[in-house]
This record gives sequence, structure tokens and C-alpha cells, in this order.
Amino acid sequence: MCLNRRDLMKTSAATMAACAIPTGLLNASPAGLASVAEVPDFVPNRIGISTYSFWRFRDDSKLTIPRCIDLAAEMGFDGVELLRIQMEDDSDGYLQQIKRRAFVNGLDLIGMSTHQGFVSPDAAVRQENVDKTIGFIEMAYKLGIPTIRVNTGRWGTTKSFDKLMADKGIEKRLDGYTDDQGFQWVIDCLSECLPTAEKCGVILGLENHWGLGRTAEGVMRIINAIDSPWLQATLDTGNFFERRHEQFKMMAAHTVLVQAKTYFGGGTWYTIDIDYDAIAKILQSVNYRGYISLEFEGKDDYRTALPQSLELLRSAFGKRQS
Repeated sequence: MCLNRRDLMKTSAATMAACAIPTGLLNASPAGLASVAEVPDFVPNRIGISTYSFWRFRDDSKLTIPRCIDLAAEMGFDGVELLRIQMEDDSDGYLQQIKRRAFVNGLDLIGMSTHQGFVSPDAAVRQENVDKTIGFIEMAYKLGIPTIRVNTGRWGTTKSFDKLMADKGIEKRLDGYTDDQGFQWVIDCLSECLPTAEKCGVILGLENHWGLGRTAEGVMRIINAIDSPWLQATLDTGNFFERRHEQFKMMAAHTVLVQAKTYFGGGTWYTIDIDYDAIAKILQSVNYRGYISLEFEGKDDYRTALPQSLELLRSAFGKRQS
């Protein structure tokens, strides 16, 4: 029997589809498919880069976001994380230009680092930061970004950031107030942001930054109190000064984005010897499949340091750690 062109195309398509599906799954029940999906196999983490890595708050190196995207693609990164305060505009036209720039370069927009502070006894200040954060969520939605970095904020009693770094992120509380009050302010404010986060499909990633989020215990106190899939953790590898691996383990299961510090040429404020093989092993133990986002914080020229950093991170997160 001869097949006409339409029949031949149907037969060929069916044959190709059958060849593409493992034999054991051809007659699998839905339950069988679920059980296969539950068996994790090793998947290398994709490596992105924060636009912060090109700038680092240096007066002579504030590259535009589009230029950072172009360079990230040229260097071989898989995605780009935006630093909100580095963006020149927040108009819809500008945002869509960024989205297009990433798409034509074959890059994902993987996150956006935002700044806010909820640790204030002034309810008006807290509400201002809630409103600002809701605006960031909506901006991420327009960009197609799935997660934004959020902070607790800090007491603000240390006025110099250089001194804060010299003090390893520790500062005294405002007179007359307690940490418990501060944590409740943060919990209440983030809770107010969550309906917008859920509506927009943007996960808030609470970072182990300074202030009440300086320790994993502080970050997890807030995440556990709110108990929402729309509030998880952004894990920064360079923001723990002690019990580092212990604290990584505390946050690992809730991590949705990893910000990976490197310090080629010596750190701007400090240098930490980070064992990325060990960190990769911790994350693999909880089946973390998300992005690793480079935050270069060294003094070397970014044109040489960023490719070096990419090689370092691909080596650690591109293989199964025993």
C-alpha cells in the first residue's frame, strides 16, 4: 500500500516521537511518570552574572545595563541579574528594551537586586518601603524576572558603610527598641508585599545581607514566621563571616537564587576564601537547580576577572560533588 504525503508525515512524526521517549515511559501511567520525575539526576547549575559585577559602586565603571548584558553574553554567561539602582530609567519602554536586549543575546533575566529597609520605628517610613517594594515586584513582572532580592534593612546606627564592613556588619540597636520589635516590623511589611508577589509570580528572596538578615538564623526566623512559597531566600556566599557552611546549610533548602562572590585582585572591603566545591555539595544535597549569579567584588579589571570567575563557578557547579 502506498502512503500519500499527509499519511507519510503522520507516520514519520509518530515514529520520531516514539524514538524520543524512553521505552519504559511509553506505556507508563501518570503515577509512573510522577515516580520517574521524583528521581533527581545531576543537572549542572547555570551561571549568571549581576550587573553589579561590572560596576561595584566604582565611579569609573558604571556601565549601562544594556552594555552589561552585551558583555555578559560575549563572556559566555547564561543569564543576567539586574541591580535596580544601576538602572537608568524605570519607564515601560526602557524595561522592554532591557528584556529585548537579553532575549536577542540568548540570556535569561534571572533576578533583580532591590534595596529597602523595614527596620524603623516610624510607620510612615516602613510603609514607604512597602510601597517601593511593591513597585519593584511589578517592575520585575514587566521584565519577566522570576525573583527579586529583598533585605530586612538595618538599624542605621552605623552611618559609614566602610565602618559597618570593618565591624563585620554588626551595629547597635536604636535606643529604646528591641530586635523582637525589628523582626516584627520586617515580618509585617513583607507580609504586606506578598499578595502582589503572588499575583505577579515574583518570588521575594530574602538575602543574608546586613541588619536583622546578617545571620541565617535571622533570615530563617522571618521566612518561617511568614511561611509562604512567595518568600524564600537569596543566598549570598560572601555575607557570612563565621560558621559559614553551617549557615549555608540552614538556608539551602529555601534558596531560590545564589549570589556568588569572587575577589580577584583582593576585595573592596574584605576578602573571603570561599570553597565553592563545598557550597556546591551543600546545594546539591537539597537538589538546588537554580542559578548561580556572580557578584564580583575584587579590584582586578572586570574584563579579566569576570571570565576567571565564570570558569571557577562552572568548575564547581558543573559537576556532581561527592
